[in-house]
Amino acid sequence: MKKLLAFDMDGTLALSKQPLDEEMGALLAALSKVAKVAVISGGDWPQFEKQVVSRLPEDADRDSIYILPTTGTKMYHWQGGQWAQVYAELFSDEEGEKIRTALKEAVEEAGFAGEQTWGPQIEDRGSQVTFSALGQEAPLGPKDAWDHDRKKREKLQQLLQGKLPELSINIGGATSIDITRKGIDKAYGLKRLAEHTGLAKEDMLFLGDAIFPGGNDYPAKTMGLDVVRVRDVDETKAVLQGVIPCLRP
Repeated sequence: MKKLLAFDMDGTLALSKQPLDEEMGALLAALSKVAKVAVISGGDWPQFEKQVVSRLPEDADRDSIYILPTTGTKMYHWQGGQWAQVYAELFSDEEGEKIRTALKEAVEEAGFAGEQTWGPQIEDRGSQVTFSALGQEAPLGPKDAWDHDRKKREKLQQLLQGKLPELSINIGGATSIDITRKGIDKAYGLKRLAEHTGLAKEDMLFLGDAIFPGGNDYPAKTMGLDVVRVRDVDETKAVLQGVIPCLRP
């Protein structure tokens, strides 16, 4: 029987950068009473506060919930009646500046500098720098249409790999690229989670919408976790509605 269920966020628990709806919040609360719950994504803590933490019902068992921002290079857990940072692996100022410069150059070279944007394109999340092609506040419609086949971001990824060979360049979200230190992906974050909780891989189940080669959820499968690939938020709800009764003692 599984003791921990871990989730991708955008496309799995909620629409891109949107809060959990009431039904999903209630399902996660119910799950937290029968198993540990983890959410891992490329967003930083403020995004998790908006999308997940603020949407948890009062009856959720927060002691059982783990939040892993920036692909697991940070962890937050409920301690002493509040959310506390367990660890954070941060870039130096020099590393952050080098990444931002490379991003600006790559966007120019790829021919994407003239795109309409909503909010800043580059966000330094401390342990991860994220490029959002249409800006951090882009509406869902343009985001869904911009790079549905991933070709634009694959071009940017290739350019950045040439400029930043010592770092990992990962495609994430609908329009974003996440830059981290080498070896940082969801497998890294989930391994840190397993170490922190003392659970074996066999005790964990991961749900995500991008569990395919090249998808940012695929490392969960390659590390040996049992995984469930979901099509969308509604399918995640259906899985939880089936799983939660099976986990009740």
